[in-house]
Amino acid sequence: MQEILKPMDIEKRSFEIISSELGSVDLDEKELLVLKRVIHTSADFDYKENLVFKNKPVEKGIEALKNGCVIVTDTTMALAGINKPSLSKGASSAYCFIADEDVALAAKEKGITRAQCAVEKAAKLDKPVIFAVGNAPTALIKIDELINKGELDPVLIIACPVGFVNVVESKELILKHNIPSIIALGRKGGSNVAAAIINAMLYQAFPR
Repeated sequence: MQEILKPMDIEKRSFEIISSELGSVDLDEKELLVLKRVIHTSADFDYKENLVFKNKPVEKGIEALKNGCVIVTDTTMALAGINKPSLSKGASSAYCFIADEDVALAAKEKGITRAQCAVEKAAKLDKPVIFAVGNAPTALIKIDELINKGELDPVLIIACPVGFVNVVESKELILKHNIPSIIALGRKGGSNVAAAIINAMLYQAFPR
């Protein structure tokens, strides 16, 4: 008979297994907790090699969450995956604009994706923005475009869309910027990974 564990005990045991199998990594403690959370979500140890942390992104993300920022996701799935009780402990908020009527109309008029128009909407926000992109490479392409134009300066970019078309290339665009970023190089990623990264920072900003 297998022992029936409580939910938090299951999570604790899962992280013990992850730690034992992960081995040594060249990350600071805050970044390591993010990596472990991603592996916990995906059961994929490849992230040990392809999850890149640039310019102290976890430290900057935690600071932004504590001070109050806006998290903008590219999918409702990523938004749903963000831990709302932890988010509510601070002054930050999270949105997904992809289904907004004005975004849909703008996408149709301009002949571009809703993800791109959602980024344009986010660029007009008057609070610091963290982008959590787990699905749409076109969102990263638009982020890159607006940064190059001087119209966008995110606190942090989480770049982990999954797939085959423009996925690798869009991540490379973000990698060349000096903006704090967490990038899942290659084809892997997903909305669950984007949400896991946000949650890993929330749990450090506001311990459960």
